[in-house]
Amino acid sequence: MGTSTQIRITAGQVSLAATLNDSETARQVARALPIEARANRWGDEIYFTIAVATGEENPQEVVAVGDLAYWPPGRAFCIFFGPTPASAGDEPRAASPVNVVGRVAGDAAQFRQVRDGEPVKIELA
Repeated sequence: MGTSTQIRITAGQVSLAATLNDSETARQVARALPIEARANRWGDEIYFTIAVATGEENPQEVVAVGDLAYWPPGRAFCIFFGPTPASAGDEPRAASPVNVVGRVAGDAAQFRQVRDGEPVKIELA
């Protein structure tokens, strides 16, 4: 695999391209594809448990809009598109440190349309 992996994230009616970075966590996510789950909303974040179990890798609490991350305590994949209940301002802030594994290409705010429980699929592009 090269330095990055192209993926597609489909959640409810929203489908956006994204890129996984070259971190070890991202490689584990790529190996777990395709992933199908149900969306959980936490402010402007969607998260869901995936079949990846790994520890912290360059973890950070504050991330950027459009960042994709892995949350080790919940073994969860996270899509950040705005403030969460943990945010102080407009910045997305995780509940606890996450490993950033990639970025959405395009307008991540489209994920605001996705409701709790809607199906989510992540696949190779």
